[in-house]
This record gives sequence, C-alpha cells and structure tokens, in this order.
Amino acid sequence: MPSFDIVSEVDKHHLTNAVDQVNRTVTNRFDFKGVDAEVELSEFSLVVRAEVDMQVDQMVDMLRSALIKCDIDPLAMEVGEKEQSGKQVKVGVTLKNGLDKELSKKIVKLIKDEKLKVQAAIQGEQVRVTGKKRDDLQQVIALLRSKELEQPLQFNNFRD
Repeated sequence: MPSFDIVSEVDKHHLTNAVDQVNRTVTNRFDFKGVDAEVELSEFSLVVRAEVDMQVDQMVDMLRSALIKCDIDPLAMEVGEKEQSGKQVKVGVTLKNGLDKELSKKIVKLIKDEKLKVQAAIQGEQVRVTGKKRDDLQQVIALLRSKELEQPLQFNNFRD
C-alpha cells in the first residue's frame, strides 16, 4: 500500500553552514568593524549577540537570507525577545524541528475534510499518510503545499 511521511525537519549541516556564513559576513562588513557581534549555535537554538539592537536586527535579517540560501525555509525560524545585558544586546532564535501535536492534528483534520481515500495517522513528530492509489497521495501533497501552515513541511519515505 503506498504511503509517505509528513515531517518538518531542519538539516543540521545546512544550519551550521548558514551560521558560519553570517559570522563571516559580520567580520567582513564595514559597519561591523570593531564590533563584538556573533551568532552562536547550539543544537537548534541560536543566540544573536551585538552591541546595538539595530545590529542585532541586521544580523537576524542576514541569518534569514543565509537560511534561504542554504535551503532552509525561514518559517522554521522563531525569533525571541531582545535582552539587554551590560553593553550587549542578545536575541534568541529557535528553529522548529518536528511537528508538534497541534499542527499534526490540524494536518490530519485538513486531510480528512478533503474526503480523499487516504488514512492519516500521527506517529510521534510526523504524520503518516497511506492510501490505495498513488494519485490520492499526490493530491494530499498538493493540498498541503497550497495551505499556509505555520511551519515548513517536507514529504519523505514515499513508497509504492
């Protein structure tokens, strides 16, 4: 029986490349000369540090464009509140990895409301869709791509 998985994943290697690209750009830009500014990465959370909030905003924009260049959807990025500590301004950025229960339920409801001949089941941080025909599965993929969800989706493990 044909099936596929709906997931939301961020490739760790591409994320590391994007962060390195931003840090290299900051060291080479004229308006950041002599400024203590950098992006720190730990797992799927980032800390953007600079001396002024305008610089932090610029670095978040640089990070967003670097993520796009590294094939990571910027919808996965969740920017936190700015914090002033001493003469540094910090902002936390987390990348959504995996589907949470609410979004999984929303996806299953969207699929069931279309009344396609497929079954959708939540399995941890992914949703498995199975059906008798490959065309029905492709309709589900087209449906989900047309919807504006709060997180980027990938479709993998497509099996006939």
